[in-house]
Amino acid sequence: MPNTATIHPEIGVVFAAGLDWIMGDPPWLLHPVVVMGWVIRWMREFLETVAGTNRLALSLGGGLITLCIVLGSCAIGWAVERLCFADSPNHEWGWILLVVGLASALAARSLRSSVLAVVKALTIHSHDGDFRSARKQLSRIVSRDVNQLDESEILRAAAESASENAVDGIFAPLFWMIVGIALWRVNISLPGPLALVWAFKASSTLDSMLGYKIGKLQWIGTVGACLDDLLTWVPCRLVMLSLPLVSRSWNRWLILVKAAERDGAPDPSPNAGRSEAIFAHCAEVQLGGCNRYKSSWVNKPILGMNYPPADQAAILTVLNLSHRLEGLWLFSILLVHLNPASIELASISTSINW
Repeated sequence: MPNTATIHPEIGVVFAAGLDWIMGDPPWLLHPVVVMGWVIRWMREFLETVAGTNRLALSLGGGLITLCIVLGSCAIGWAVERLCFADSPNHEWGWILLVVGLASALAARSLRSSVLAVVKALTIHSHDGDFRSARKQLSRIVSRDVNQLDESEILRAAAESASENAVDGIFAPLFWMIVGIALWRVNISLPGPLALVWAFKASSTLDSMLGYKIGKLQWIGTVGACLDDLLTWVPCRLVMLSLPLVSRSWNRWLILVKAAERDGAPDPSPNAGRSEAIFAHCAEVQLGGCNRYKSSWVNKPILGMNYPPADQAAILTVLNLSHRLEGLWLFSILLVHLNPASIELASISTSINW
């Protein structure tokens, strides 16, 4: 059993963030979210076959799918964590798996690359009015119908995706890693950062695949969507409070936070509108408006009414704000790690009975 004086999960989280920035999501490496997606798709097809059009059965089945996927992902993450504490000369492999697993839950590089791919496609083809390549790139990161979008709407959609997905793909995972570290300080045998962040990613994947109010999904995906809203609620508000600190207008902190709350609150989602609103006000860009999802139109609240519409410079500003805020969060994690009064985990030797 390794002495827990050598255990520094905060450093592991920082290494994971660095690994995410270096490698992103390489296509040759099977991603945990892909596996989650396979299982969700199979369970959904099985449920629809068994339940038919029975709304109660679909709702209960959707809840069961959510329970199985979230708890199953948490359990697998917890099992990997146990390898870190295994009484074995090869327990270092457990720490390598832990860091790689944590990195898989972060999407800083992949989000930036995906958004910049839209910008690059626009730069290459916008002079001849051919937006097909940009729409194709955009369709990979948004759920709205992109087929008829012009240049201005493509730019707005890219900026909104960069801001909303920053919370889902970077800061909510970091938050749940921090919660996992806190649980380890209470008891090293509890589920830690990987278990909790994979549970969150499972919830997020359920929402992205089943969280639509169309057809049978309006019953199947209800529990998963509500759980994802709940798990993202605190991280979203933390982003609202901390993003102005890394913007050029940090001295207008209270004004920016109040403006984001005012603009984002009318959005049907308890998190998406606020996530986009704080980025809109910190980047000084107007977001929101009418979006088409399949056959229906949805009017989103206007965010940052007095700012200019999204352009390529605004998109880069949003991405750079995310980058700086991630650095601030990681620096804060390191400060906690370096505070001797808070490092109980690194001063206690713990043994685990298997």
